[in-house]
Amino acid sequence: MKKDISFLPVEGVKIAIARREIQANEYEWHAYILNRNNQSLTNVFVTSKGYGFNGEAKQETSTLRHLIEEVEPNSYSVIERIDPAIFHLSNEYWISYFIENQVYDKKFVFVPGSLAESNLIKIQQINLEGVLHE
Repeated sequence: MKKDISFLPVEGVKIAIARREIQANEYEWHAYILNRNNQSLTNVFVTSKGYGFNGEAKQETSTLRHLIEEVEPNSYSVIERIDPAIFHLSNEYWISYFIENQVYDKKFVFVPGSLAESNLIKIQQINLEGVLHE
């Protein structure tokens, strides 16, 4: 049972939503998992969903599930492509992974308004502009 599992704090793992220019002023956006640890992350399970409001109407995306077998030390992996049309929602990434035999678990939420041009920074690890969630 989950209550019997020891969950240690997540350290050195970040989620980024970043853009890559495909043509002049035209971008593709992706979500990335960044491993800043000196150990591999294995069996990385990610669920992603968006939720919130579009004006007065409640809006929710489908829940997507991704399995990444390994994210090597000090590297990254693409989770999914993300459509800027849902940036007005809360975009949630819930990750679970192993380092050796220890399981780790954390929820990252990009709140409405956080995925804005004014919040973009250069993310050196992926060499792209984006928003980094610590």
